[in-house]
Amino acid sequence: MSQAFKEQRFKPAAAPYRPVRLGPRDYVIDRRPDGTIYMRSPHPLGPYPVKMTERLHYWAEKAPDRTFMAQRDERGEWRRLTYGEALTAARSIGEYLLRHELSPEHPVAILSGNDIEHALLALGAMYVGVPFVPISPAYSLISGDFGKLKHIFNLLTPGLVFAADGRLFHRAIETAVPAGLEVIVARNPLAQPATKLFSELTATKPTAAVDAAQDKVGPDTVVKFLFTSGSTGMPKGVINTQRMWCSNQKMILSQLAYFEDEPPVILDWSPWHHTASGNHNFGFILYNGGTCYIDEGKPLPGAIETTVRNLREIACTWYFTVPKGYEALLPFFRSDAELRKTFFSKLKVLWFAGAALAQSIFDEMQDLAEQTIGERVMFLTGLGATETSPMAIARMWMSKDSTNMGLPVPGVELKLVPNEGKLEARVKGPNITPGYWRQPELTAKAFDEEGFYKLGDALKFEDPNDPGLGLLFDGRVAEDFKLSTGTWVSVGPLRAGFLAHFEPYVRDVVIAGGDREEIAVLVFPAIDACRRLAPDLAADAPPETLLADPRVIAEFRSRLNSFAKKSTGSSNRVCRAILLAELPSLDAGEMTDKGSINQRAVLSRRAALVEELYAKEPSARVIRIDGKS
Repeated sequence: MSQAFKEQRFKPAAAPYRPVRLGPRDYVIDRRPDGTIYMRSPHPLGPYPVKMTERLHYWAEKAPDRTFMAQRDERGEWRRLTYGEALTAARSIGEYLLRHELSPEHPVAILSGNDIEHALLALGAMYVGVPFVPISPAYSLISGDFGKLKHIFNLLTPGLVFAADGRLFHRAIETAVPAGLEVIVARNPLAQPATKLFSELTATKPTAAVDAAQDKVGPDTVVKFLFTSGSTGMPKGVINTQRMWCSNQKMILSQLAYFEDEPPVILDWSPWHHTASGNHNFGFILYNGGTCYIDEGKPLPGAIETTVRNLREIACTWYFTVPKGYEALLPFFRSDAELRKTFFSKLKVLWFAGAALAQSIFDEMQDLAEQTIGERVMFLTGLGATETSPMAIARMWMSKDSTNMGLPVPGVELKLVPNEGKLEARVKGPNITPGYWRQPELTAKAFDEEGFYKLGDALKFEDPNDPGLGLLFDGRVAEDFKLSTGTWVSVGPLRAGFLAHFEPYVRDVVIAGGDREEIAVLVFPAIDACRRLAPDLAADAPPETLLADPRVIAEFRSRLNSFAKKSTGSSNRVCRAILLAELPSLDAGEMTDKGSINQRAVLSRRAALVEELYAKEPSARVIRIDGKS
């Protein structure tokens, strides 16, 4: 994209941004002769609690009747949990866990998603120093063989398992939970295997043992294990300590400084088994005495309506969703003035993560804000990982490029190491994990000789002459490869450009070409959008029939040609494609529970298709650009 075109697209609107107190933007930089760059904030991090339960005690005393968590009940009314109630329940649950001799060697495993019982069990466990483990519900509800769930149980050796609904999780409980392990459910208990009700935990009377256990909790106490798939596709347990979580909350507050002025109010759908919500969002609510409304909607057709219903009632001061979530909300914002009025009434910051934000979405959200409140709202983001608690880099200003991740936050040192023409990002700070649970070999590989954690991401300066403008995301280092000509292919930017060019017909794409002469792709089409290209085709026609339709093939060939014409050389010219009818497999590791694609796993599992792409005489389903024989 030319600079002139960028400047035209990012021309600022006339309306000012709504005032909000954010963190500083300055930095210290050290460039070494070998090309390595060190960056940090000049501002000290400042003191932070020894343990997160200090904040629970603080808010239970200062604002005992304030809502901490709220969730709709079966009647659709908001069921509320106050800070005072949360502390009382946490102590009772802590007593129950102590009596059952749970420990880091035998933690609490949580199979189900976000709900008040999940929150209380987490608080009770951390109160007495017992780690808890929120596990992706997809491993229990979507997986066919429960392979990842069994792997996690083998690695953890949990002492207790919780699932919100015994009936819903019965297959996972019967198949994957080791025999004799205690299982707790909030509702619909099972007779075989026998389960207990969550109400037994909250009814337990706390003793002095709870206070003694709380006193022993310190900075190195493990709060939780969070599982991340990584490049292998098999989950690994990231150790999260009290020091990590508490220091990172201080880092977040240094950036979103207005949380200190007004306790945040959020509506959050993002799952607690991910660090983005389970650490970042859950954490800043507890740390700053805020209120979290649990949103049972999702940024998907048929589920976004639940989010919209909630947003008609809840005026957030900070709102997060993925770019696709903002895209899904836009039709409702356009047509409903009252929804817009509530949504923007108290909003100070819009936050996105997980993917680059399309400029059209950014522009329209700002236009809607200006129409509704006469001001624009800051659209901010950051970069981190499960291993960094997560915030490590944050952007507290508006940028012309949505891939701008910002600068290192106070307390974090960033190291940029030259690596095959890119700058590989590594970080160090009190928020960094000590490693992976019971996997020392993976821990050793995750850190360099100076103790910096290897993020696996590449970054580059928006302007090399002005580092203060921030760092742009430049793809995943491990995904990049060389063509047989020696030319490097940067997969991240190429994938993003391909998806944008083929919108709305592509759900995801996998880039092939390592040691080949040219780039080819395996395409996961957006089937519903593709059906609009062949409207007279039977609605129940299988995907294989649809994707072989000449009109669908013609559209993809046309776009492949126009995409190739935009390329600057072999490093970003896609020459061949196959449309895949089979969705990526969670059990095979092709897809993470977040819905993101594992490039390496797809290329390995579908190696025969890659060979078909590059065959001297390609099959009829290989789509090629003009001029390729």
